[in-house]
Amino acid sequence: MTERVPAAGSLAGAPDRARRAAPPRTGAEHLSEYCARLSWDALDASVRTRTKELLLDHIGVAIGGLAMESTRAIHAFLGRVSRVGAASVIGRRDGAAAEWAALANGTAAHAIEMDDCTRESSLHPGVAVIPAAMAVAEEAQAGSAAFLEAVVAGYEVTMRVGAALNPGSAYARGFHPTGVAGVFGAAMAAGRILGLDPGRLTSALGIAGTMSSGSLEYLTDGAWTKRLTPGWAAHGGVVAAKLAAADFVGPATVFEGPLGFLRAYSDAAQPDRLLDGLGAVPPRIMRVAIKPYACCRYVHGIVDGVLELRRRHGVGPRDVTGIELGVLSIATSLVSDPIERKRHPRSVVDAQFSAPYAAAVALTRGRAGMDEFSVENLYDPDIRRLMEATHCHTDPALDLAFPEAMPATVTLILTDGRQLETRVDYPAGEPESPLSREEILARFIDLASPLLAHDEARAFGSQILDLDGDQATRSVMAALRTVPVGNGHAAEDMG
Repeated sequence: MTERVPAAGSLAGAPDRARRAAPPRTGAEHLSEYCARLSWDALDASVRTRTKELLLDHIGVAIGGLAMESTRAIHAFLGRVSRVGAASVIGRRDGAAAEWAALANGTAAHAIEMDDCTRESSLHPGVAVIPAAMAVAEEAQAGSAAFLEAVVAGYEVTMRVGAALNPGSAYARGFHPTGVAGVFGAAMAAGRILGLDPGRLTSALGIAGTMSSGSLEYLTDGAWTKRLTPGWAAHGGVVAAKLAAADFVGPATVFEGPLGFLRAYSDAAQPDRLLDGLGAVPPRIMRVAIKPYACCRYVHGIVDGVLELRRRHGVGPRDVTGIELGVLSIATSLVSDPIERKRHPRSVVDAQFSAPYAAAVALTRGRAGMDEFSVENLYDPDIRRLMEATHCHTDPALDLAFPEAMPATVTLILTDGRQLETRVDYPAGEPESPLSREEILARFIDLASPLLAHDEARAFGSQILDLDGDQATRSVMAALRTVPVGNGHAAEDMG
């Protein structure tokens, strides 16, 4: 018997097709549909305020990073590979194509370890998202509202992907969550500004999965590649969005597929976190912390604790014979293990990822800003003695509180036998312990002070905090081209 094949256009077989369930939408499709609907005017006033605060903070750390040798190397590279373009490179009078400007600005902004960060996803969202959004917005001559809502969308994607990745597992496998997750947020932000529909935004995320990268091997010898990973994520995100705009197709199953991102980059992914509460909870950008200290976020609670004990009890380095630090298990491979290496940092990058150094420099100098993380301080006798006397331990009680809190404990053992103890659950700058508008503005002025006069920096900072939908980002970015690249804070070398 010969099977009859329905003619084209025939209704034969239609009931069977109707009974077949449509394939479930993928994580990328859900995220793309949500982000495509985001509207700046519809966002809560607190979200709009926070977005502009994070934008100002990002510009401040990018200016602060101009003095770093790694940034100068990126600028030299840029001069060889990119023709002059419409997107601004902060501190460089010549513009570049958006993807190259994003690379340069993202790398500069991560150079001093003071860019914004998160607990649950354990990454730095702004340093990948904002450079991509700024560059594409300027190239496309987008207004501020389009730019800022793209930033909110980019943060949402980056932080959700990072949480689903399970950052502890990513660290254990040698991946830097900012780089591997940030490219997705950068692609979403760039795609929003380019006006991509949900289908093309989904392709942009799929393409970004092929560009996801970031190795932790910099921890071995203090190399500069950590600073590159968010810049490369911003670069890759712009390229992914432009490819999607040209109808290049990426896999919709990029996250949960059998060979997708979550399987490739994690041994213990938590895929439910990708979409948990999407659209029903405040945007993830409200969960972002601003860093007051120039080091890994996992030691900020330690710095706060040391500064608190120093201030409350009037102790200095000569009063202390030992330091005990309680650190989160997720952070040990970053800041406390192997302990002998962390007690003997050989470069500024090493120091930025050393709990013993952070505690010692905070106790000795009473600060932990850019100037405190310097080659000179690596060899300060008081700091070196205190590092030798520092011990780190994990504590199940601390781990149990994470990521709802970000706890750390500090015990100072004094020469007279006393022990001073404190626990910090929310380091300064966390959403539960936020910096005020004036503190954020003062921080920007401090970061920009080597290159901009105080009044000029204050006026510029106020302009950013008061951006509205009628203003264009290109005027702000054009002003940043004129920021001089000078010595500013002491540039570091490899020690």
